[in-house]
Amino acid sequence: METNQVDFFEEYHSEDITSINHSKLIHRLSVALDRYDDSYDILPELELELSTGKCKPDVAIYQNLSVDWLNDVIYYNQPPIVAVEILSPKQAFTDLTDKAYKQYFPAGVQSVWLIIPTTRIIQTLLPDGSIQTSVSGIMKDPITGMELDLGYLFK
Repeated sequence: METNQVDFFEEYHSEDITSINHSKLIHRLSVALDRYDDSYDILPELELELSTGKCKPDVAIYQNLSVDWLNDVIYYNQPPIVAVEILSPKQAFTDLTDKAYKQYFPAGVQSVWLIIPTTRIIQTLLPDGSIQTSVSGIMKDPITGMELDLGYLFK
């Protein structure tokens, strides 16, 4: 009798694999950034269909969007100001940098935060190729001015 084998990686993309730490970081990031709610929308797991293709950042940050509770949008086609990616278990770091430079920046994203849970580091990437690395204290996004306390995020 012949059995069909399903390759795990055919079934799931590496970015679809989450974990307790990954989920906790999305939650803490959303809570920490809530103080900017008057100016920005912090949108976890928003499905995007940008000019460079479909993607789903862990958190997308927009200047406040208008709300239409009667007509929702599943695939939003405007790039966020900031896209936040959290390195998932079994995901290669280059998956995130490729996404930043090949998908986000060409579509108009202005800043990408890469969060690496195991080393408790955040790297802020900008379209000009510059990178800021935050390992402790307060990370400040150069585009939005948002500040993030790494002590709270990784407590």
